[in-house]
Amino acid sequence: MHFIPEALEDYVAQHSAAEPELLQQLNRETHQKVLQPRMLSGAYQGRLLALISKLLQPKAILEVGTFTGYATLCLAEGLATNGHIDTIDHNEELAILQNKYFNLSPWAEQIQSFLGDAADIIPALSHKYDLVFIDADKENYALYADLIIPKMNQGGLILSDNVLWSGKVIEAVNDKDVSTKALVDFNKKMNEDPRLETVLLPIRDGLTLSRVR
Repeated sequence: MHFIPEALEDYVAQHSAAEPELLQQLNRETHQKVLQPRMLSGAYQGRLLALISKLLQPKAILEVGTFTGYATLCLAEGLATNGHIDTIDHNEELAILQNKYFNLSPWAEQIQSFLGDAADIIPALSHKYDLVFIDADKENYALYADLIIPKMNQGGLILSDNVLWSGKVIEAVNDKDVSTKALVDFNKKMNEDPRLETVLLPIRDGLTLSRVR
């Protein structure tokens, strides 16, 4: 679903920072070899993620939902010296592709991958995070947020992807549509949580920025 005309989307992309060569390669390989390549953050959103990270210069980043590692590498661009990024995914079949591009990047030693259920892994992480990107199973977004917020440094930023869900969040929700219902509840929760200051941006499929007070 396009929230602005495609021609205008193209104009926006053409007047934003160019996709780095390594990410172009990962983009192509994801589309050639991986099911549901549209899950990739993509060039425009990737440049936004990179810019946000560069503005924050986080010492510690957490990503929930690695997929093929595209957003991981975008976020890593802003890491502070000696900073690190923890990234979680449940799909071990993607590990080879992820590691291929992590190892080709300048941040190979700063990326720690975790395989398994994020709801189990997040509580065991010992770091305090400056930047978090949530882009995994939508029905658990609220759970992940509740697990993550106590692990955030004051002023830290939580980014949540796909929060407009192709516009379904403003339509009548079918009781069987678990993902849409979960996102409707999540969007309300993030806006009303007194621990957060939230803005929802209509970028691609919706991106929420939530600052920890």
